[in-house]
Amino acid sequence: MIRTRFAPSPTGHVHIGNMRAAIYNWLYARHHGGQFLLRMEDTDRERSTPEAVQTVLDAMDWLGLDTDGNPVYQSQRREAHLAAAEQLLADGHAYKSDKGGTGRGEAVVFRMPGSDMSFADGVKGTLTKKAEHLQDFVIVRSDGSPVFHLANVVDDISMQVTDVIRGDDHVENTFRHLALYQALGAPVPKFAHLPMIVNAQGKPYSKRDGAAFVGDFRAGGYLAEALFNYLVLLGWSPGDDREVFTRPELIEAFSLDRVQSSAAQFDWKKFEWMNGEHLRALPRDVHRAQYIQAIPNAQADAEYLDAVITVMEERIKRWEDIPAMAGFFFTDDYAYDEAAVQKRLHKEGALDLLAALEAAYAALPDFTAESAEQALRQLAEERGVKPADLIHPVRIAVSGIPQGPSLFHMLAVLGRDRVLKRMRRTREKFC
Repeated sequence: MIRTRFAPSPTGHVHIGNMRAAIYNWLYARHHGGQFLLRMEDTDRERSTPEAVQTVLDAMDWLGLDTDGNPVYQSQRREAHLAAAEQLLADGHAYKSDKGGTGRGEAVVFRMPGSDMSFADGVKGTLTKKAEHLQDFVIVRSDGSPVFHLANVVDDISMQVTDVIRGDDHVENTFRHLALYQALGAPVPKFAHLPMIVNAQGKPYSKRDGAAFVGDFRAGGYLAEALFNYLVLLGWSPGDDREVFTRPELIEAFSLDRVQSSAAQFDWKKFEWMNGEHLRALPRDVHRAQYIQAIPNAQADAEYLDAVITVMEERIKRWEDIPAMAGFFFTDDYAYDEAAVQKRLHKEGALDLLAALEAAYAALPDFTAESAEQALRQLAEERGVKPADLIHPVRIAVSGIPQGPSLFHMLAVLGRDRVLKRMRRTREKFC
C-alpha cells in the first residue's frame, strides 16, 4: 500500500509551497487508495509551540486534508533516533568526532559510502552525484541532539512511508538520506521533488508578493476549494485544457508524471479568477447568505436579491468584494468615486447627455436591458457622440463607481424608477 506523509516544521505560519507539497501527497495517496500521514517535525522547541502546531492543523483542516491515523511528533521520538545512531556506530557506518573543535563532546558523523550515487526522481528523472561531492555529515550533534537527516529517515522508516514527495530544495538531502536508508537496512522509498513556487520575477514567492501563508488566504475571504485547486495547478496539469476541478476530479486525474520540473509562477489574476469560478459553483442559498451578511438590508426583497446575485456573479471574486462592488444596489445613498466623477461627469456636455438619456428612458414602453441599450445607442447616434460618452456617465450616475457588470443588465435589475431617480440626483448634485 502506498503511504505518503506531510512533515512540516511548525514555526507559526504555513507557506503555500509547503501546503502544496501536502496537497500533492494527499492526492497521490487518495488516487492510489493509499494512506496519507502527518508528522510534526517539532524539534525546534523555541518556535514549535502548541500554537504553531495548531496553525498547521487548522490549515490542513480548512483545506480538507484528512489524515490516516494520529499525527506523529518527532520531538517524542528522540530515543529511536539515538538508537539508530548507535546502530550505525556499531555497524561501522558512523564514527565520533569533536566536530568544530568545541570540546563539548563528540558528535556522531555518518560515513558516506564513497561511491557515486543515483536515484530515479519521480519528477526530475535520474539524478546523479559524484562520490567526491558526497561528504560525511553529522547525524547527532555534540550536545546529543539528533540532526534532521537522521530523524527524518528514521521516522519515515517507522511510519513505513513508501513515497516521499517534497520540495526540490531537498534534492541534495536525498543523496544523504538514501545512504542512511541503505546503512540502516531499510527499504528505500520512491522520491519526487516538486518545483519551487516563484513570483513574476522568477524569485521565490514570499509575503512581499501578496498572501503567502494559508492563513492569509483564509483571512482574505478566499475559498479553500479555490486555493486547493490553484495550488494543484502550480506545477501540475491534467494534460487537457481543464482548470477548474472538484475534489473528486482532482483525485481521479492526479499523477506525478504530469508534474513539471521547472518553477511554477503564482499568478494573482489567475487565482482570483479561479476563486470566482468556485464561488459561482456554490448553491444559491450560500450566495444569499453572504450578501445578507455583508449588506443586511439585502434580505428585504428576495426576488431583487436573486437578480443582483445573477448579474454580479461574473464580477464577485470573493465574498469581501460584495459591499464595495454590489452595495449600490441596496441603497440610494452611495458615495461617488471622485476620480470617475472628474473624468466622466465633469466632461463638457456629459450632464446634458445624461438629461437627454433620462428623458429617453422615461419614454420607453418597457424598460429592459435590450431597450435601455437601444435607446442609449440611438441617442448617441443622434448627438454624434460615441456610445461610451453615455455609458460611462450613466454607470457613475446610478452606482457611483466606474466598474461593474454589464451596464444594461445592471440597469434592468435596478429598474426604471431607481435609474431615473439616480440619474436626476446625480445631475442635480454635479450641475
